[in-house]
Amino acid sequence: MVKKRQRPTLSEVAAKARVGTTTVSRVINGGHRVDPKTLARVLRVIETLGYTPNQAARILKGDRTRTIGLLIPSIADPFFSSCAEAAQAIARSHDSLLIVTTTHNDPKIEIESVDVLMRHRSDGLIIAPADSESQTLRGALHRAAVPVVALDRPFSGSSIPAVVADNYAGAKMATQHLIDHGYKRIVCMTGEPNLYTISERMRGYRKTVEAAKLPCLLDTSIQDYKSAEHAVESMLAQPHPPDAIFTLKNSTTIFAFEALQKLNIPIPASVALLGYDDFELAAAVRPSISVIQQPIAEIGRIAAELLFDALLRPTRGESVAEHAIGQQIQLETHLIRRSSCGCPPSAS
Repeated sequence: MVKKRQRPTLSEVAAKARVGTTTVSRVINGGHRVDPKTLARVLRVIETLGYTPNQAARILKGDRTRTIGLLIPSIADPFFSSCAEAAQAIARSHDSLLIVTTTHNDPKIEIESVDVLMRHRSDGLIIAPADSESQTLRGALHRAAVPVVALDRPFSGSSIPAVVADNYAGAKMATQHLIDHGYKRIVCMTGEPNLYTISERMRGYRKTVEAAKLPCLLDTSIQDYKSAEHAVESMLAQPHPPDAIFTLKNSTTIFAFEALQKLNIPIPASVALLGYDDFELAAAVRPSISVIQQPIAEIGRIAAELLFDALLRPTRGESVAEHAIGQQIQLETHLIRRSSCGCPPSAS
């Protein structure tokens, strides 16, 4: 029977490199305060022996697990999957693993996910909160005692830093663009009106139509294609039907577009369409769909960079608690002009 080869130990590495075990530990944890020549020698020995740290033992000692938790509503949503890709690239560059869990915007699932990630000793969390006002969630994050960064939706009145798009300005830009085209009855269609992002977009829409002395036509009933089709049919059956539709999330944009196509309503000749958030086929369908585009990858990347900045600060002599600065980074959105709003095809 072949005897199984034992894994090399930290003590063996120290002996072969002619250093103490404390020096080897420092090398493993980034090489801080280690002489460059000694660092190079220890790294050569680690490679020669094939030494890997015992992660379970490191966790018991209170060391970092090199795992980061990302809590998002859904990986099926292109916005959040793109954020996850960007955050994962940053985590990988810091030799860390990104663990993604989905909440479906359910506060109960959200709390359970936080608890699970904390039991697995995640070093920090990036979270798109289902409820930006939730005291229960904030309490759970406070008890977790790890760095936290909010993604896409800030925590109201909290010191937790956040990375968001300027939803209010983006909605104002979209609504004003439709007004500039001459549309007078602009319906704003959405679901989930209590989400921070949606409420900010509704606020931007309201402010713009009110400033133009136009009616505020808001429909928050959209949950799926069936509800969108019903809403579109009901609007068009009214004595004064809308001449434009502004949708506040890409799934609603797709539902509205499909409903208009099914009803043989010409876009934009009878009803213009402009959506919030770009998606893969928006430029490929006919007519192509005008959208407000968010810097999605930047949101995910900056959120992850903020988190690792907080994690690395203790090594520079500053506690994690001292890093709780409550900053909010707000990124600009852009109007992508295509055909569905009434712009000529060349505007693309």
